[in-house]
Amino acid sequence: MQTFQTISVIGLGYIGLPTAAAFAGYGVKVIGVDVNQHAVDTINQGKIHIVEPDLDTAVHQCVTNGTLKATLTPEPAEAFLIAVPTPFKGNDYEPDLSYIEAASKAIAPVLKKGDLVILESTSPVGATEQMSAWLAAERPDLSFPQQKGEDSDIRIAHCPERVLPGHVMRELIENDRIIGGMTSKCSEQAVALYKTFVKGDCIITNARTAEMCKLTENSFRDVNIAFANELSIICDKLDINVWELISLANRHPRVNILQPGCGVGGHCIAVDPWFIVNKTPDLAKLIHTARLVNDGKPEWVIGKINGAVIEALQKNPSKTIADIKIACLGLAFKPDIDDLRESPALKITEQLAEKYPNQILAVEPNVETLPAKLAAKNIRHAQLDKALEEADVLVVLVDHKEFKTIQTASVDAVIVDTKGIWR
Repeated sequence: MQTFQTISVIGLGYIGLPTAAAFAGYGVKVIGVDVNQHAVDTINQGKIHIVEPDLDTAVHQCVTNGTLKATLTPEPAEAFLIAVPTPFKGNDYEPDLSYIEAASKAIAPVLKKGDLVILESTSPVGATEQMSAWLAAERPDLSFPQQKGEDSDIRIAHCPERVLPGHVMRELIENDRIIGGMTSKCSEQAVALYKTFVKGDCIITNARTAEMCKLTENSFRDVNIAFANELSIICDKLDINVWELISLANRHPRVNILQPGCGVGGHCIAVDPWFIVNKTPDLAKLIHTARLVNDGKPEWVIGKINGAVIEALQKNPSKTIADIKIACLGLAFKPDIDDLRESPALKITEQLAEKYPNQILAVEPNVETLPAKLAAKNIRHAQLDKALEEADVLVVLVDHKEFKTIQTASVDAVIVDTKGIWR
């Protein structure tokens, strides 16, 4: 099995940096590349610019040992892993592959015969082939799988990440990986690379199936969350405690309903199903409906908060609506992390600030400062104890561990609990 002395990871975010640290921790020389000067400088100091358990220790050790360094410009390596964002273009959910294109053009000048390029970014079906086409256009002196098949100079594969934020360092090593090469030799070389540290199975398929596998995994989750979110709305209408209902239904040996919330966020579940819908809009009916249910949940929550404001005014007749303080507990897209990407809690907080100016307190214990767009709306970043003291309405948007210990019997505010932690 081939061994790799030097690899390069393009994109040092929530997936790229842990992946770089995992390889470097097993003695491989890793060159991390990012366009963010702050991220590069921070990593080269042996520190991290994101929050992920155990990542800080791993990066510090690898930088100290000399197996990991960060740079703004790609350097020669034997394998290149591209882990850059794949957002949407505009408001129609069309995938934006410009970051993958930019990464491809950045590494093209340093490619040489025998190199391996792996796309890890979650991507619509066909993105790996498109990446290979971009590389071929930049390096006509080299051959690629779409041109020479098994005899290509450069090997191309897709290997989607499938880790849970908050557990990334463990799951990178333990989880199975799906390896989709554009040819058999591409897949075999990619397996050899990941087996540097992956203890789970590396399962070979083709690039398109690997791309679709990641989208399918997250669409499965999205559809099931949509069922729970829809149940919560129905139960509210029928005056039924949805969390009790789900607990009872899950006692059936073949039922496992997920927990509802204020919507669905993150860089995967809230995004990936749209890649399927965009590619096959007439066929992805259930997947599309689930997206609409989950994307619509924040508006429903805001409606509940508006009702709570009215209730707070009734409890405090001396106050006007402009006097009501609303504390939003949690901004991240899931518990106990600092990741705000596609967070419905963040969107709800933003929208509330437009209707209730200068009245919103945001409690997010996992970030030091609020994003600029929240600060610009005069949303105040508050400590939990201060929010409990000042708020007329308490809104649980994320079930961070800090919130679960609150004794609600001593809370005088009107409560909107979208996570059922105080039921």
